[in-house]
Amino acid sequence: MKLVILDRDGTINHEREDYIKSPEEWVPLPGALEAIARLNHAGWHVVVATNQSGIGRGLFDMVALNAMHAKMNQMLAKVGGRVEAVFFCPHTPEDHCTCRKPMPGLFQMIGQRFGRSLDGVPMVGDLPRDVLAAQSVGCEPHLVRTGQAATMPEAELQALRQQVSGLTIHPNLSAFADYLILREQRVQGEDSPVSTHTGEIS
Repeated sequence: MKLVILDRDGTINHEREDYIKSPEEWVPLPGALEAIARLNHAGWHVVVATNQSGIGRGLFDMVALNAMHAKMNQMLAKVGGRVEAVFFCPHTPEDHCTCRKPMPGLFQMIGQRFGRSLDGVPMVGDLPRDVLAAQSVGCEPHLVRTGQAATMPEAELQALRQQVSGLTIHPNLSAFADYLILREQRVQGEDSPVSTHTGEIS
């Protein structure tokens, strides 16, 4: 099984400083849903790993979170894409849980759910904690310059590169999807071109 793990806020959809608390506030980034669909069509199974401390903070409940993901799935279906599952941490930092990224708990749950090692599984997010969590379980770490990483100073990016071995940085989720698909085509010796979507930074 070809598995890929995506962060949610700032990677698939726009972030909000006051948290995304309802389906109405859940708005996909340009090209992100289509990127997931392209990954699906290339044989990738997509799962999401996301911190959702708004639940622990009392800003929204499970009904609202499920409604957000129902909206995401409905919008994905319209472009021919799907997410296999969403793994989320509802805790605040003060809870000191093992599932809030950069802790590895969510990733360990994914490995258990799919019955496989996560060594080499591509993971992409927009925050250092995403790639640090990915690195901790052997995933292949990728960062997108959307969400909070859009304004990350170059010095911080360089420091993160030194901290996370093998980190690859992309403009957005579309560019990440194209990277994986094109790399696989090259490995398989295919000459068919892949469309690129590298100018959709939000």
